[in-house]
Amino acid sequence: MSNLEIIIIAFGLAMDCFAVSITAGVTNKKITTNKTLEIAILFGIFQGIMPLNGWLLGLSVKSYIEEIDHWIAFGIFLLIGGKMLIESLKNPISKKPLNIDKIWVVIALAIATSIDALIVGTSFVFLKVSIIKSIIIIGSITFLVTLFGVFVGKKYGYFFRSKAELIGGLLLIGIGTKILLEHLAII
Repeated sequence: MSNLEIIIIAFGLAMDCFAVSITAGVTNKKITTNKTLEIAILFGIFQGIMPLNGWLLGLSVKSYIEEIDHWIAFGIFLLIGGKMLIESLKNPISKKPLNIDKIWVVIALAIATSIDALIVGTSFVFLKVSIIKSIIIIGSITFLVTLFGVFVGKKYGYFFRSKAELIGGLLLIGIGTKILLEHLAII
């Protein structure tokens, strides 16, 4: 898997963080720089670490499912991307503010938005992806996307949230489809 593909996956995975960080910016107009950095750092750390956990899980089952690994990778990306597409079509963000003043709330949000990265990490074993490089790319992009999301939320409001999930879902479905087509020797 190329660096560009990992970057695309990172952006796809970071779209949940982007949506949550927009919500934080929209509902907490006076969010401080320190709180913004705290959110971005925690989101980046969790989003970066979860693929490692998934990769370790994938290693434990690799020998049992090697012959169908491309179908599993495709299914994972399709399910996560599809979930994001469905979420993008649901009701807009509630106007109730996120209580980001409490660190445990930020950690809970970081965990919730990184579950998809855990699942994607399992596919990295089958795709022979460098896990260290992936962790760095995914964590860094999530950090930057989250910083940008808080800024966008403070400045431009609700407009971008569902669009972020829609774009992220399409990116992940596209990567999954490419993986399947490559293994089936169609492209």
